[in-house]
Amino acid sequence: MISAGALRPGDKLGTERELAASLSVSRSTLRQVLAVLAQAGVVRRVPGRAGGTFVAHSKVDRDLSVIVGLPEYLRRQGFVAGTQVLSATMTGADDLTAVHLDLPAGSLVVDIVRIRLADGVPISLERARLPVEIFPGLLELPLGGSIYDLLDTHYGIKPEDVVEHLEVVEASPDEAVLLGIAARAPLLAITRKSMTADGVPFEFSNDLFRADRTCVTFRTKAERAEIVGKATGDRQVDPLRTVRSAT
Repeated sequence: MISAGALRPGDKLGTERELAASLSVSRSTLRQVLAVLAQAGVVRRVPGRAGGTFVAHSKVDRDLSVIVGLPEYLRRQGFVAGTQVLSATMTGADDLTAVHLDLPAGSLVVDIVRIRLADGVPISLERARLPVEIFPGLLELPLGGSIYDLLDTHYGIKPEDVVEHLEVVEASPDEAVLLGIAARAPLLAITRKSMTADGVPFEFSNDLFRADRTCVTFRTKAERAEIVGKATGDRQVDPLRTVRSAT
């Protein structure tokens, strides 16, 4: 029923008694099947009076090996992409942003905060900062789609070199409300710096992905690892500290 689409993500299944009767199986057999489905992530079981068994939402695969905007990721995986723009302002760069964008402290940047949706469900909270000097008039453009596509179309700038850092953090109360999760639920935090082919940084972003709706893919080529080993004098490199990959 789930595979055929008769039951959609978020739908609540009937009680064990109802399911056992409609499927003509014993309740013990049904419990075993539900346990397997829950372990595989196909369904999720919520305890309590208002709980029950629900069809789980598919996870978004966040591939850190290719440079593609999130809406394109979602479309490739069969999700309907959506965006809620929470704020878009021009402000002075804080010290951290200035360092990552190679700007004097206080330089003007465009600060964009958005919620990303997959099939109408929030999956990430993202904040991007871009230099006003490089992107004049950016706030006058529609910001609901891919920022990368927008920058390419209107300014002829594409990300050619991207550095991303990944860590697990806990959702703050405000973040939890925006993403529809419990406070202190795990989030996948990705900090990103994007540069042009000439090495000019033009984006500094922080993305918070729901860990229950997202998985992360890494790809490493052997010859690339060999080059890194030689370049570092065979010193050990922590792959989780610096991931030169994609957005």
